[in-house]
Amino acid sequence: MADFLAVDLGATSGRIAIGRFDGKAITLEIAHRFTHEVIIEGAVRRWDWTHIYNEVITGITIAKRKSDPVSIAFDSWAVDYGFIDQSGALLEPVISYRDSRTDTSYPETLHRLGKETIYNATGIQFLPFNTIYQLVAARESDQYRSASNFLLLPDLLNYLFTGIRSTEITNASTTQLLNAATRSWDEDLISSTNLRRDLFTELHEPGTVIGPIKGHGELDGLTVVATASHDTASAIAGTPLGDPNSEAYISSGTWSLVGVETHSPITNQRAMSANLTNELGAAGTVRLLKNVTGMWLLEECRRTWLTEGRSFSIPELLALAEEQTLFLTTIDPNDPVFIAPEKMPDRIRSWCLARKLQPPTTPAEFTRCILNSLAIAYKETLDKIMEISGRRITSIHILGGGSQIRLLNQLTANACGVPVTAGPVEATLYGNIAVQVISAGLLPNLVAARAAITESFLGEIFLPARR
Repeated sequence: MADFLAVDLGATSGRIAIGRFDGKAITLEIAHRFTHEVIIEGAVRRWDWTHIYNEVITGITIAKRKSDPVSIAFDSWAVDYGFIDQSGALLEPVISYRDSRTDTSYPETLHRLGKETIYNATGIQFLPFNTIYQLVAARESDQYRSASNFLLLPDLLNYLFTGIRSTEITNASTTQLLNAATRSWDEDLISSTNLRRDLFTELHEPGTVIGPIKGHGELDGLTVVATASHDTASAIAGTPLGDPNSEAYISSGTWSLVGVETHSPITNQRAMSANLTNELGAAGTVRLLKNVTGMWLLEECRRTWLTEGRSFSIPELLALAEEQTLFLTTIDPNDPVFIAPEKMPDRIRSWCLARKLQPPTTPAEFTRCILNSLAIAYKETLDKIMEISGRRITSIHILGGGSQIRLLNQLTANACGVPVTAGPVEATLYGNIAVQVISAGLLPNLVAARAAITESFLGEIFLPARR
């Protein structure tokens, strides 16, 4: 039995897990969970990084006391970063991608460089919070001028625990500053956006040994290994795809990431027009996908209702939505109006009224509207991916926390007309651990790792309803 530790940070919570590989299957034990929220300082939205870091240390300590780990690896959400100065200090708390600072830098950069130039090099979906636009927005700040490097969040944790500064390639691809074909920083884009080249560190691939933990007491000596550090890259590595050529995935959570696994990027005009992204994955793969706003919509509705004195759990809302079979209004979950937090029910209501659609009025109707809309968005996205990639999708894997929403799974199967397999819920942790197991030489490749994950869980299958 070999033990490995995984730290997975999501945009609202984090967890630290022990993965145990017995030569055939990977099993998971969650050692620690915690929640975190964006904090507002002045007009800036930031992550509560001190809280996150302290909880990570707490979780690793708990996990290490319960195991004998070979290594540990970190993954997190994409695009956000921290500035490190010459002395190695974090210059400011990490700014959230939901901050408004890119409202100006995003359109200005697109106008100056042109979408074709950016997309031909990177193959990355245009989103206003991509790191390229965050860095452009930061250029006039004192922190930017004082920084020695910027580090994406998993790499920031690597550095804080080991002192090693480098950037893992799957997360680097989400910055829209990495060349998808060469898997290296795109020098022309860095130059044309007037970004400091010295801020960029060397790149490393998943499976690279970073180094031992230092300066953390009883944690010292534990080997840090780079996993596919973008949480979606880990999730797809942890998805038991039998035939990647005919199977699609939906990583379902705050965001829904809908796509297929390929071995080379597709950066032609049709892919750009569809706003598909070519994010890099483990074992030299490419994740051809599109970001679809996910359970963020319902999470924000719940937050608004709570401020109004109405408290609902997700299971309560889903049970209510099950009864709303006749409410058929759908929205476009990718409309930019739904990116910002707060007052989500009002945003949805206004969107419907502006299009002369019947707006939802009750929490049950809002929930049904959101779930119906996500299922339709999944179908439209997969139809476009099939058209551009030339593939025929015969089944879908839904993974992550959203895979537990049976109503959404069934609506997706109905909309797409193919079977849907739910799970694993903890695909990101499975993928994080799988890359470490391969790095340790206990499995030969990603195919074998996925076979081990298949041994570890039984996914529920949802068949499309007959029409």
